[in-house]
Amino acid sequence: MTSLCMNFINLLVIDDHSLFRRGLIALLSQDGRFRLSGQAGDCGDAMRCCSEKPDVILLDNHLPGVRGIDGIASLKEAYPAARILMLTVSENEEDLAAAMLAGADGYLLKTVEIEQLCDSIEKINAGECVISSDMMNKFVTVFRSNIQSTKDEGEAILPKTKELDTLLNSLSMREREILTLIAQGESNKLIARKLDIAETTVKVHVQHIFRKLNLTSRVQVAVYASTRGIS
Repeated sequence: MTSLCMNFINLLVIDDHSLFRRGLIALLSQDGRFRLSGQAGDCGDAMRCCSEKPDVILLDNHLPGVRGIDGIASLKEAYPAARILMLTVSENEEDLAAAMLAGADGYLLKTVEIEQLCDSIEKINAGECVISSDMMNKFVTVFRSNIQSTKDEGEAILPKTKELDTLLNSLSMREREILTLIAQGESNKLIARKLDIAETTVKVHVQHIFRKLNLTSRVQVAVYASTRGIS
């Protein structure tokens, strides 16, 4: 599909390292799905730099002045329709958890391959949540270790906990297999390889899992599975 037969995804790139930022923009500009709305070195400049409202904001955490995580609320206020993808070097599980609780829609490390980043941006724009597979397990670990002391926050991430327990029996055997692999942080592509089925089939099963468990994201599914010993 060419860019002539689909809408562009408008991007705002926020990173204080100008060389990295410019290189990233150059790579993303080669993909016909994207168009640059603006670029900035900090959250303050990001409020003023956009030629049009962004669909997806690529946000570094280690910024001068206000950290990326601490700027999420202001960015969402300025661009309420935009989705935020953290793109950072931080492998700290507390940064990850703080970003997701602050309202980020995804968290990727800067070591990500450009093809995966481009696909992740499209998923984020479509309403999915994307987290680096290496970081998913860390996120679940943090959630589990704090589930008692942060009960209110936990319920915000995973609603209707008691109801979910009764809905688990509605999953088919294949859906339970996929639930387990999601809890291990596997992508749809890797799940398809492990189960020797088509990736499109995996996507259908994932949507069924969302519907049956009344969940809305892979993060919720992973947390639900892990906190109940499904791994």
